[in-house]
Amino acid sequence: MSKKIGWIGTGVMGSSMCMHLVKAGHEAFIYNRTKAKAADLIAAGATWCDSPATVAQKADIIFTIVGYPTDVEQTILGTKGVLANADPGKIIVDMTTSEPALAELIHAEAADKNVGSLDAPVSGGDLGARNATLAIMVGGDKKVFDKVKDLFDIMGENVQLMGETGAGQHTKMCNQILIAGTMIGVVESLLYAQKAGMDLNKVIDVIGSGAAGSWSINNLGRRIADSDFDPGFFIKHFVKDMGIALDEAKRMKLSLPGLALVNQFYISAMAMGHEELGTQGLYKVLEKMNAI
Repeated sequence: MSKKIGWIGTGVMGSSMCMHLVKAGHEAFIYNRTKAKAADLIAAGATWCDSPATVAQKADIIFTIVGYPTDVEQTILGTKGVLANADPGKIIVDMTTSEPALAELIHAEAADKNVGSLDAPVSGGDLGARNATLAIMVGGDKKVFDKVKDLFDIMGENVQLMGETGAGQHTKMCNQILIAGTMIGVVESLLYAQKAGMDLNKVIDVIGSGAAGSWSINNLGRRIADSDFDPGFFIKHFVKDMGIALDEAKRMKLSLPGLALVNQFYISAMAMGHEELGTQGLYKVLEKMNAI
């Protein structure tokens, strides 16, 4: 059965995710700060809206995937945002990687209006978004989750309700902590191979299928080998995510020295002007450190 869905945020991830819903036959009302980035969706039949408020008025289930927690807050909780214009019974699904506390605030304010809400960040990068193979980690009420589950299944292949509101964001922090540690390993491994005069793709062929194998070496490692630093996930957004994880860890009195170290390397990447590169752009930082 076709549903009226809203989609706010048609960037690297959001455009592909929404396109899957459109192609599945759902009626989509979309908004993005830059209309040109929504051109493919409009051509596929989505209806352009001039504001998040209009999206909320027209759609029954409103998805958001924007940049930063401040964007989430403005888009959903602002006076001209989603919640202020959503009728009782509608559902807000924030798929941005954001702060668990903000997810809890959205849930509380939405509940006051009898509006459902879920925090549902994703993992899998641009490839996962394009191929509908994302992992989707969800926090919120099961009754609300059950109403959205069929839509999640169109966008991802591993969809899990992780617990109450905020649990999706906490799970994503676990994901990003692991990615951070893995990425420094990927970069140092391939730098060693390069310095030793090895063919990087051949090295990945072997180590990517053994005990050292990971999504990062087999996907982002290939991009490094091919000198492809285009963003599947922006460095600037990864720095934002690591900052959230470190703040949450501090609140819990939890020491994460590995994450703190990798965060510093990525801040160096931003200082070098690489914030618009993909996370594999970390290679450029250590490459320069080693005068390669």
